[in-house]
Amino acid sequence: MAASVACSFFDDDEPLGQPGMPSLDACALCAKPLERDSDIFMYRGDTPFCSEECRDEQMQLDAICSRKAARRQQHLSSGSEARRWHQESGKVAVAS
Repeated sequence: MAASVACSFFDDDEPLGQPGMPSLDACALCAKPLERDSDIFMYRGDTPFCSEECRDEQMQLDAICSRKAARRQQHLSSGSEARRWHQESGKVAVAS
């Protein structure tokens, strides 16, 4: 499964009348149709999966996305701190 698709699947299967809620007709990861008499594996309360494997894969993909976002945020904040230090230390007094 492609990680770029899996990180944004929550809005892909919206049933009419319930925005933001995934449909219970198909697995949120592999799109396999879910049968009424089969087990449905839920994640984050309202996201259905056809198997533990699909659910676990989505959990791993979410963890990867979360770590990437945390690293990106850390990188951005450390970059802004370095710029701030450089701006403050680089000020030169000008005699008039």
